Amino acid sequence: MPAVRHAAAGAAALLLVLPVPLASASVVSEPTPPARSFVDPARLDRSGTQVQPLPGAPRLPSLSALSWVVADAATGEVLAARDAHRPLPPASTLKTLFALTALPHHDPDERHTVSDAELTGIGEGSSLVGVKEGYTYKVSDLWNGVFLSSGNDAVHVLASMNGGWESMTRQMQAKARALGARDTRVVSPDGYDAPGQVSSAYDLAVFGRAGLQDPLFTRYCSTRYADFPAGSWSYGIANTNRLLTGADGVARYPGLLGIKNGYTSNAGNTLVAGARRGGRTLVVSVMNPQWGGGLAVYEEARELLDWGFDAAGRVRPVGSLKPVKAVRAGARAEARAAAQAGPQAALAAAPAGAVHRDPHQESAPTGTAAGLPLALVGSALGAALSLWLWRRFGARGN
Repeated sequence: MPAVRHAAAGAAALLLVLPVPLASASVVSEPTPPARSFVDPARLDRSGTQVQPLPGAPRLPSLSALSWVVADAATGEVLAARDAHRPLPPASTLKTLFALTALPHHDPDERHTVSDAELTGIGEGSSLVGVKEGYTYKVSDLWNGVFLSSGNDAVHVLASMNGGWESMTRQMQAKARALGARDTRVVSPDGYDAPGQVSSAYDLAVFGRAGLQDPLFTRYCSTRYADFPAGSWSYGIANTNRLLTGADGVARYPGLLGIKNGYTSNAGNTLVAGARRGGRTLVVSVMNPQWGGGLAVYEEARELLDWGFDAAGRVRPVGSLKPVKAVRAGARAEARAAAQAGPQAALAAAPAGAVHRDPHQESAPTGTAAGLPLALVGSALGAALSLWLWRRFGARGN
């Protein structure tokens, strides 16, 4: 057995002189996946301003609105909010929910002749686009009247085309619930002040985000000017969202996608706005600024959009615009996918802190770092065994 002992000793000596790769070397080719953020939906139920800044985050602007929300339109993550679920009258921003509910039911090129009954019951002092009995309009004309002029007359006609006023109210209520908007109570589909009619900055942001996922909705809400037919002629109408048009001394916001503004004496000024910059889209909602006049709602929305774009990656989300059921279903789907992909994928998908290690336990080498020494030992021992067998049996055979 001297050959075996000599070969083993040689293998050991070889292992002592060979450099062994560090255990951390394998990490270079497999970057650590980003930690998933835990979003506490109950945080938005708290009063006051909610924000979770990281180092380097910009400071939130000081706003006078009773309630506001700024969120990422793609992910639904709420970046910051103030009294997000406070019930307040929405004014014409409720038309966003009306559009989400009624828009899919009729082709834009469909034509409709207006009857007298369809124009009854319009509230006193309502904003109008000028729809006339007996005139025939394309559906797209009526929607321009809703989004640009906030025309309650156009809303009444479209509601009649979709089952009538009471039916539209019920449809909108069901749509709000389906979107996870639990603060909204619909009484008048056009947003006209009515006892008990409320929404919230959170719900309005939900409606705005959902609208931006529909190309037709986005086309209407971002249109600055359009021609509205009046029989044998037409007249121009302009969008009343000053951030979109730059009217009344309000500077246009770069990348603005519009959405909807509103005003009543009871609701004050309200606004839902979306904007895109650098491949990122934000949605903000602002309800009833308390100072600065009638145009303050636009300037406060501007400040929120600026802050939201500057804060990208530097704040933790304080909530989500996605329905709670959808968030939970998404988490379950991710867990199932990770389990099917294997243990390494499951570890990568786990939330930060979900994998616990003994702080005194060192990581074992992986890959080639561990395989190289073991391969050398196996080769040396195999060579020694072969030599011994040859000397023992091979010599006898000669």
